[in-house]
Amino acid sequence: MTYSNLASAFVLAYILGSIPTSYLMGKFIKKIDIRDFGSGNVGATNALRVLGTKIGIITLIIDIGKGILAVFMGKIIVAEPSNIVLIALGLFAILGHIFTIFLKFKGGKGVATSAGVFIALSPLAVGIALIVFVLTVWISKYVSLGSILAALVLFLVELYWNITHSFENIELLIFIFVIAAFIIIRHKSNIKRILAGNENKLSFKK
Repeated sequence: MTYSNLASAFVLAYILGSIPTSYLMGKFIKKIDIRDFGSGNVGATNALRVLGTKIGIITLIIDIGKGILAVFMGKIIVAEPSNIVLIALGLFAILGHIFTIFLKFKGGKGVATSAGVFIALSPLAVGIALIVFVLTVWISKYVSLGSILAALVLFLVELYWNITHSFENIELLIFIFVIAAFIIIRHKSNIKRILAGNENKLSFKK
């Protein structure tokens, strides 16, 4: 592993994460700036509301793919990368999504790209968190609540795994804790709206 390869991998991971999928979809397909509609966020949830189900799902898949690709790209560019390096690459992709260089460092909330990173690093925990997300959104119609609970469950599952395996992957546990906490904090305004009863609900009929 050379320092130049490592530096290149980090830069590429950040740029990959920075690609503002929903913004590009809005500009080139719907001819609008998605930041002027809905919540004004450039994440997949606002894409679902503003750009429609089909484009929203494509946006979600691409944003998840950014996280997955950032981690696997590191395995190609960096020879025999350690878990710390892979985690760092995932972090750079998530930061790119949240603070995208292409939109004056104002991006999405990082949920979809984080999901992609964790699919690459801890697929079992993500699978359980995904079930919680789908059930929560299906019952409550709140994507934000599903994201918050999924982040919490992801951490709890990884915590349980580490407890039963003598904390052999504590680096990943710490990383998941930090990202989960950050995602929940980023949803602070959504939590207030949920408690007030005026949070936007996702319509499955549209």
